[in-house]
Amino acid sequence: MVVEWSRADLRDEYVFVYRDGRFEPDHQHPSFKNRVDLQDRQMKDGDVSLILKDVTINDTGTYECRVFQEVEGPMTLINSTNLVVVPPGKQGGHTEDGSVGLKIGLSVSAVLLVAAVVGLLIYRKHKQKQSQDSYQPPVELQVV
Repeated sequence: MVVEWSRADLRDEYVFVYRDGRFEPDHQHPSFKNRVDLQDRQMKDGDVSLILKDVTINDTGTYECRVFQEVEGPMTLINSTNLVVVPPGKQGGHTEDGSVGLKIGLSVSAVLLVAAVVGLLIYRKHKQKQSQDSYQPPVELQVV
């Protein structure tokens, strides 16, 4: 499984990349080093929430999360979140413990459910077509 968190203005660098059970810092933008992590690296229940620490005004932007599970499957955009950071002293922007922080949360479960329903519909349509192609009328209705 691959989880990529990105921000459009970062170009080829990422906010966070998690691949094959480990964090990959090679393409991470320097401004996010030592400030981001998955809420749960085991991604229980499809939770790929990202935690961003020590948030600054420069963190304002649109964050996108893409996930794919198959080796050559397409990346699937599962969330796009617009973050607006409020400067200290302004209303909002503080967590319960008084620190500025952010939890970008989402659940892959909904996406997997949609994928399962689409897969089931495709399978049923394929199975229905197969049964129509192999239909043989009863012997008494066949032309001799």
